[in-house]
Amino acid sequence: MNKTDKKFYLVREDVLPEAMKKTLDAKELIERGKAESVWEAVGRVDLSRSAFYKYRDTVFPFHTVVKEKLVTLFFYLEDRSGTLSQLLSTVASFGCNVLTIHQTIPLQGRANVTLSLNISGMTVEIEELLSTLGKMEFVEKVDVLGSGA
Repeated sequence: MNKTDKKFYLVREDVLPEAMKKTLDAKELIERGKAESVWEAVGRVDLSRSAFYKYRDTVFPFHTVVKEKLVTLFFYLEDRSGTLSQLLSTVASFGCNVLTIHQTIPLQGRANVTLSLNISGMTVEIEELLSTLGKMEFVEKVDVLGSGA
């Protein structure tokens, strides 16, 4: 049976064996650079190296299995030169990939912009992105229109 013939299951965390949970914790320490080696990571989570190697290629956090995470944001902006450029630059600085942009014709000094983003490479939580974007001086309001994959 090769890897493509294997079945996968979505399992709630509270029913996972402790060794699998600790394997996930150790993998996260390594991925985030909080541990420099497997030996250090397993020591910090109190797991044997043999258990780590047994489970490391078979247990994954759900968010890593989802290939793309999409979110659509709706902005109420003041109509000023360079605002869209600044907005896009900020979104890119958080590791988001812009998929679509729609901007209305500015009326009475206001414009609406809709951005569809792939956030799978985002470097922060969505709440931090929204907070940062909402604090930009030309952003009157930002709403999440939808999210999913």
